[in-house]
Amino acid sequence: MEGLLGLLTSLTVSAPAGFNAYLALLLVGFGDRVGWITLAAPYDALSSTPALVILVVMLTVEIVADKVPAVDSVNDLIGTIVRPASGAAIFAGTNQSLTETAPVAVLLLGALGAGGLHAFKAGTRPIWTASTGGLANPVVSVFEDLFVGATVVLGMLAAPIGIAVLLITLILLVYGVIRLRRGVRRRLGSA
Repeated sequence: MEGLLGLLTSLTVSAPAGFNAYLALLLVGFGDRVGWITLAAPYDALSSTPALVILVVMLTVEIVADKVPAVDSVNDLIGTIVRPASGAAIFAGTNQSLTETAPVAVLLLGALGAGGLHAFKAGTRPIWTASTGGLANPVVSVFEDLFVGATVVLGMLAAPIGIAVLLITLILLVYGVIRLRRGVRRRLGSA
């Protein structure tokens, strides 16, 4: 992948790892396996059969853990390391030319993209838990998983659409955080 489109495509397939690292890794590994995307060595190991099997097992654990209140908080704590690292690996594996010229920058870009979405997830999950008694957690988690699946697959098969989905989602998340902060300030001011 070359230029700005390549950079944005790498971000589109790597940033969603901030919501679900194992789903993003599995989809990118599968995408490399079937020819939707080409991973550079050594990241192409993600498309090996043992790696795909391990990712399916880890994804199963992640999906279950992320749907259970309290367990999801522990999962998010673990994700503080796993999700940015996964984003870094995906970004580096999908952007070979930049990886060769600026490997540290590539790893940082991938980690920051996934880390930003992880920070949003980890920061808002306690709000969902407290305001709904944990009932919204599985619903929110399903939407996060759907976002990851759709964005990563679109990023591999129809990059401009995947990029648009990611950008629109980021804009909506920023808007939501701003509204949430204003609402909290209003409540604190009136208390």
